[in-house]
Amino acid sequence: MKGGPIRVLWLAKGLGRGGAEQLLVNCAGHVDRSRYEVEVAYVLPHKDALVPALEAAGLPVHCLGGAPGRRWPLRLRALLAERRYDLVHTHMPVPAVAARLLTFGLRTARGRRVALVHTEHNLWERYRLPTRWANALTYWRNGAVIAVSHAVASGIGFRRPGDRLTVVHHGPDLGDAPSGPAARRAARAELGLPEDALVIGTVGNLTAKKDQASLLAAFALLRREHPDARLVLVGAGPLEPQLRRLAGEGVLFTGSRGDVPALLPGWDVFCLSSRQEGLPVALMEAMTSGLPSVVTEVGGMPEVLDDGVEGRLVPPGDPAELARALGGLAADPALRERMGAAARERSKSFDVAGAQRAIERVYARVLAR
Repeated sequence: MKGGPIRVLWLAKGLGRGGAEQLLVNCAGHVDRSRYEVEVAYVLPHKDALVPALEAAGLPVHCLGGAPGRRWPLRLRALLAERRYDLVHTHMPVPAVAARLLTFGLRTARGRRVALVHTEHNLWERYRLPTRWANALTYWRNGAVIAVSHAVASGIGFRRPGDRLTVVHHGPDLGDAPSGPAARRAARAELGLPEDALVIGTVGNLTAKKDQASLLAAFALLRREHPDARLVLVGAGPLEPQLRRLAGEGVLFTGSRGDVPALLPGWDVFCLSSRQEGLPVALMEAMTSGLPSVVTEVGGMPEVLDDGVEGRLVPPGDPAELARALGGLAADPALRERMGAAARERSKSFDVAGAQRAIERVYARVLAR
């Protein structure tokens, strides 16, 4: 390409083990390096679990927080001025607002204005009111917007006539993740689970949005009929002490884990009790691993899972209905096998390489203006 590869900055609030952050890692291995030279920056220094994975993929990573006496927007402004990126692709609203303001007047190494692309991972209703207002007031600066699901796209609170909005269903990048009976035994041994127990697993930060409290209540109901069942909660977060107090027998808290793909073969059913979602990577990973799922009918989850085919969709905040759906799968191994096979088949449409190509088409369109 004339003038060398396009210089792109992916900007995120943190690089912890969240779904939005994992999408960056998934896409990193599929960047067209002949056209794009990608770097990553993040704000929160304590959320750095995925930094090694990004660096292993060949992407330089810049931490903007943690410098004594300096605020991260100043460090972002300095980075933008020094590196002179052609395009900044923002994730999460707070760093996105900063990038829209700080790129005013900046020029790229090619002498052009900095192009801006933003990915929406969540519904606007989840944002705090000041964040929502700041997002709306600066949204016009985006050259293009990508949404991770149609549900997220429909919830965007600011649109202008003629705005270009692209929905891109990302996918997991499980690589050579283990599967089969040996992987099942290894996963159960790793977590100390009985080989013959029914195991339900969930993955997500321990926050109100994920509503693991409803899942714990549903599991308590399930144990009345299936007393040997186990529930595995993978994730960490501010509600962990409260959730531990709610948990009864058979519940295992693993904390945050970087080996989720290796744990999935040890489970019989995947579950998400979320009250809000964009399109969770954890669900797509579970489906790719051949697990039937019971998830709430929120966000983009009904876009990738059909009720009664790859799993069950239930209303959010309803432990009794969640317990009923889990109980139906617990009592019927043949149904679990059938839905798991359907989930694996459906997962063939999850294409992270294709998602990155779609993102790069958005880049090309914005840069051509």
